[in-house]
Amino acid sequence: MLDDVTGFLACPQCGAGLARAGTALRCPAGHSFDIARQGYVSLLPPGARAPGGDSAPMVQARADFLAGGHYRGLAADLAAAARGALAGAPGCVLDIGAGTGYYLAAVLEAGPGRAGLALDASKPALRRAARAHPRIGAVAADAWRRLPVADAAAAVVLDVFAPRNGAELARVLHPAGQLLVVTPNPGHLAELAGPLGLLSVDPRKEERLAATLGPAFTLLRQHRRDTTLRLSRPDVAAVVGMGPSARHADPAVLAGRITGLPERVPVTLSVTLSVFARTPPGRVR
Repeated sequence: MLDDVTGFLACPQCGAGLARAGTALRCPAGHSFDIARQGYVSLLPPGARAPGGDSAPMVQARADFLAGGHYRGLAADLAAAARGALAGAPGCVLDIGAGTGYYLAAVLEAGPGRAGLALDASKPALRRAARAHPRIGAVAADAWRRLPVADAAAAVVLDVFAPRNGAELARVLHPAGQLLVVTPNPGHLAELAGPLGLLSVDPRKEERLAATLGPAFTLLRQHRRDTTLRLSRPDVAAVVGMGPSARHADPAVLAGRITGLPERVPVTLSVTLSVFARTPPGRVR
């Protein structure tokens, strides 16, 4: 719940700590942020335009697809990778672009007693994340701005198919903590890309990942997961509906193409989990 993570938050206006004051969070300077009845709080700077997060239909599609267990193995990989960092660093588990809180909840099960902080720009996603685990607190934030999180607050930062602001990720990660990044490989969902006219994975994604994190992080290890999923047509509709192609494709055209698929479609799940540590200050180039 939100009270579990309040101590890790920072006022988006002045950077001071926040404390609960009835139905709001407030800093010593008097800046106040109302807590929504669904349990999350918006810490977007006053007057800032909210970034475009996932729509309610996209969030529903994500919830439906993840409920089918298709990405259960990926969630287990994240939980296993997080255990070492949780044993060696204080702080919360911070999930950037947390969506419904599915992966964060899995990691929290591997770290009893840890609080989980779900950041996302989508209010429909935050409503679900706030209920995904008893120790999750959900906060509306813009991943491209200064995060409303205290310095070195996180033992583990999760970034699963989400934006990466390298400087901010380094600021909020504890020096002994670890950053876990999941990126799709070129073959990810490849069997659907052609028949459905989906966006393809950028073949230079690894290169862009290194450039984004820059000298602030050092790669410790990588784990690749390649699995063949057997998806029904509703599964296909959900996995397409939760991704970036949902923003660009015509729904009627897409539905017609999905109807033309076999009842069960073999689809490749191909992702890489990269584990990073903060580069010690003296070694930053």
